[in-house]
Amino acid sequence: ARASGNTMTTTSDLRLVILSGGDSSEATVSRTSAQAVADALAGHYPNLVNLELNHSIVNQLIQANADVVFPVLHGPPGEDGTVQGLLEMLQLPYVGSDVHGSAMAMDKLAAKGLFANSDLPMARHAVLRRETYHEDQLSEISARLGPEVVVKPVRQGSALGVTRVSSPAKLAGAVTLGFQFDSQLMVESRVNGREMTVGLLDQSDGIEAFPVIEIVTPEDSWYDYDHRYADDGSQHIMPAKISSELAAALQRTAKTAHQCLGCRDLSRADFIVRDDESFVLLEVNTMPGMTPTSLYPDGAKGLGYRFDEVLELLVMQAYNRRAR
Repeated sequence: ARASGNTMTTTSDLRLVILSGGDSSEATVSRTSAQAVADALAGHYPNLVNLELNHSIVNQLIQANADVVFPVLHGPPGEDGTVQGLLEMLQLPYVGSDVHGSAMAMDKLAAKGLFANSDLPMARHAVLRRETYHEDQLSEISARLGPEVVVKPVRQGSALGVTRVSSPAKLAGAVTLGFQFDSQLMVESRVNGREMTVGLLDQSDGIEAFPVIEIVTPEDSWYDYDHRYADDGSQHIMPAKISSELAAALQRTAKTAHQCLGCRDLSRADFIVRDDESFVLLEVNTMPGMTPTSLYPDGAKGLGYRFDEVLELLVMQAYNRRAR
């Protein structure tokens, strides 16, 4: 039960607002994730509404008289602290990381700086900025990082604008594509290995790490946008077929990354594991995908959580923050 004014009401009366969409490059995925969340929670919260992030969202939130907001948003401005700041100003409790944690995790360069302070294993990198970019920089980058690199927009998710480059001759084209998604790019030395991920559930009594999941895609492909969201685009192996020592190291690293970024409630850390079982941390997602093919719900199942159960836990944690 919960307090509302001078009366007590049950949690089923809680007014839950799900936020989705917007003008992000990942808006379509956000809407799919949000619909999955809404379907899972509809039986728990009859007063649930799913709102589109648009220019009238402030008025819509006020009219909804929301008790909790669940921003199922991917990419900026929903995952980079912008929407979180708006919710703070409206004094609305919400699921997920706060302004600082969201902003730090979304900015791959800022995140790597914090990871370095904790000595987390990462790939070497260089930075390109649109306003100062010149193709002469590319030969220097290739000489320093090697012929195989990965070009990534600094503030983007779902692998949008990301290109794996196998030779210096293809680097310029990858950079041109990347600048369509962000004015700042990170070029990382390419680490070949197995793609793995660890989801986290952050609770008042500590952080729970989900089992390590290995992501397997068809030969000569990787976990790009298409393989993330297409039916049968990837296979999730849980628990990953790795040693218990490596699994524990990946889970520890995911927790450390979550904490040094200042994340809250939930996150998912992505890794590349080399053949010798050493690994690099790629990034941390503060609002992992919640689509039918997403990794976070799969990981929660590995700890015995039903999808609706882990979502309800997140909603109530957010609500209880206002109560405190």
